[in-house]
Amino acid sequence: MAKKPDPEMAEFEAALLRSAKQAAKGQYARVHKPEEIVRRRGRPLGSTAATRKSATTIRLDEEILSAFKATGQGWQTRINNALRDWLKTHRLT
Repeated sequence: MAKKPDPEMAEFEAALLRSAKQAAKGQYARVHKPEEIVRRRGRPLGSTAATRKSATTIRLDEEILSAFKATGQGWQTRINNALRDWLKTHRLT
């Protein structure tokens, strides 16, 4: 199944290529402010030990997995959030 292109990532890559071309011409690339920089990997800022995550293996129906993966990057976080919401309305015994 082909992965849908992420428009935000495509724009980032295009900007990176423009910056590289400018540098090759001896021009200055655009300087970004810290709030303009998008962090994609690692633990979010302000994260605490209470939000620590553990690696695990889980078996899901193919249709469930495909539906979450079709939403693009962050699908694992969305599964985690869906399970968290489910726990709010269901009691484990």
